Amino acid sequence: MRAVSTLSVVVLASAGIGHAVISSLDAGIARVDAFKDMKNRPRAGHGMNVLLVGTDGRDRITEQERRAFRLGGAACHCTDTMMIVHISENRERATVVSLPRDSYAEVPARTDPATGQQHPAHAIRLNAAYAEGGPQLTIRTVENMTHVKIDHYLEVDFRSFMKTVDVLGGVKICTPNPLKDAYSGLDLTPGTHTLTGGQALQYVRARHVDGTSDLGRMKRQQRFLAALIEKTASSGVLLNPMRFRDVTRAVLGSVRADEGFGTDELLDLGRAMRDFSPSSSEFTTVPIGQLNYEVKGLGSTLKWDPAKADQLFTSLRDDKPLTKDQPSPQHHTGPAPAPPAPATPVEVDPGQVRVQVENGTGTSGLAKRVDAALAGTGFATTHRPTTAASHVPHTVISYDPRFDKSARALAAALPGSELRPVPGQGQLLRVTAGADFKDVHRVRFEDPGQPQPTPVRGNEVVC
Repeated sequence: MRAVSTLSVVVLASAGIGHAVISSLDAGIARVDAFKDMKNRPRAGHGMNVLLVGTDGRDRITEQERRAFRLGGAACHCTDTMMIVHISENRERATVVSLPRDSYAEVPARTDPATGQQHPAHAIRLNAAYAEGGPQLTIRTVENMTHVKIDHYLEVDFRSFMKTVDVLGGVKICTPNPLKDAYSGLDLTPGTHTLTGGQALQYVRARHVDGTSDLGRMKRQQRFLAALIEKTASSGVLLNPMRFRDVTRAVLGSVRADEGFGTDELLDLGRAMRDFSPSSSEFTTVPIGQLNYEVKGLGSTLKWDPAKADQLFTSLRDDKPLTKDQPSPQHHTGPAPAPPAPATPVEVDPGQVRVQVENGTGTSGLAKRVDAALAGTGFATTHRPTTAASHVPHTVISYDPRFDKSARALAAALPGSELRPVPGQGQLLRVTAGADFKDVHRVRFEDPGQPQPTPVRGNEVVC
């Protein structure tokens, strides 16, 4: 999660405020020779790839902060958060890929530079590569798994994360559900909240909010990162050299970076990314093939889906966006159309939900339109809409209680509709379109037992 604050360095550099100011900040960065003597590396692709790492080190945390934000316990000296940030070659897009800490990984064979001891290739959890061989082995392991060449390495801690958020004046996030985690101390009611540094740390650290554990936490980290970008872009910090200096100093004061990431890289990136915004960023997580992959000596790990992961990292190497651009209207003179709302996740595959649509209004063709729209978002409609026996003021979904999950999935596509249980109706769900019908919302299947990431743009996850 500290990697979240590190990316703010990239975003904040978009001010391009001058070589002297950046040079003074650059002098405060601790350096690590992250790429020393590396051989047999992946071929370089297009664009720039930065490996962002947050370790569990907490040496600079005060005793008061430890108690207030539940930061006790011994550090394992491993990576708590890991992301690959791909900056497109034209510097108009950033793609953030979260790498789950418990991913099954195979460390390549290596020779210890200090002792000359040979270490054979072996299986580990991804977050343990740092404890075993520091930044170099972490980079080698990630490159070995992704076949993406890492160009730069950045590493940060708890302190820089909290300080960055506080200097920005807090970051706004929103949640439709209560978020409570006794381990991290997170306790948020539904609604919008402006989080201070310590609260933000609880938000991005929480692993016990629901049953999704690390996968749910990574989604919150991505949501927070998009909100951080939004706050940075809208707060004026990019146009104020003194605020820029203060915020960036808060981040860089506890960053470790590879020796090649310096003043010139910050300035070049800054000049290229002046128009960076949430809509030009996209977020995803490596697709998971098996959630509880048991490995002897390691226990339960996360096994990547090899085909889908390869497709994802091929897109990074080829500098291709993960989300599709919306076509621009050719001769549009009015206000720009609003972007489509993101698809709502549902726990039943719409393709398994059979639906009969009825027209409960006097509007000709309404049932046919609803049928086509539901089919367009994946539901198995009959394609034979009918006319209801009487007109209804509100859209109604009639369903057998045995298929309540299917009914909830259908209701997600028809917000505001009334759910009406009809025992014995059978598997076919019935939609009676009422006078209040407006449109059908997109949905996407997300198995709660094996959630799969869907790439989203930053502007789709901010409040």
